[in-house]
Amino acid sequence: MKKDDIFEFFRRLAELNPDPVTELEFGNVYQLLVAVTLSAQSTDVGVNKATRRLFQEVKTPAEMVALGEEGLKEHIKTIGLFNSKAKNVIALSQMLVERHGGEVPADRDALVELPGVGRKTANVVLNCAFGAETFAVDTHIFRVANRTGMAKGKTPLAVEKGLEKKVPHPFRVGSHHWMILHGRYICKARTPECWRCPVVDLCDFKAKVLEKGAKPAAAKKPAARKAAVRKPAAKA
Repeated sequence: MKKDDIFEFFRRLAELNPDPVTELEFGNVYQLLVAVTLSAQSTDVGVNKATRRLFQEVKTPAEMVALGEEGLKEHIKTIGLFNSKAKNVIALSQMLVERHGGEVPADRDALVELPGVGRKTANVVLNCAFGAETFAVDTHIFRVANRTGMAKGKTPLAVEKGLEKKVPHPFRVGSHHWMILHGRYICKARTPECWRCPVVDLCDFKAKVLEKGAKPAAAKKPAARKAAVRKPAAKA
């Protein structure tokens, strides 16, 4: 996408949604950190269902530590990977109490030192809680950035670096939300709803679905090849 097209892309999305916010529910910065940590490989809807009662009871890292791992599991057992997530949330809460006086630091390096907190989670917290110009590349942003041609990359970090260079003011703070919502509700993974997309004319995607109910163009089948000996899968 050209520089002017990127500006127009965000201008249109901003016109439709002037004040975009995360769909995760929280009452303070600490609860936001917990919600984002729990949202890995889970939907915001599922996390919100699990945290509504939890956040009525727990509002600080100290209260989370007091609740304990088993108590937390009871609240979040409907979320995927809840065992490991509960362990991480208790550990990060303990670290916040011991190293940061119970406060969530507004610093990426300090955030990623917390158990269960990676670069994406840190970027979300910095953006949503502190208004930082960060680009948290989840599956939706990765897809939108590559499909549109705005910031192509083979890894989330490559896409993040591309967005850092290309997203213009005054859209840098809100761009994270606009792209997530666009990917979640319009530029969907299996069948993008290009027929109702407000930025379809700016997009570089070749297999646009321009009629409601239509299917994306079929991908070309790979050429036949000789069977190869299967090797054990590498560890992640």
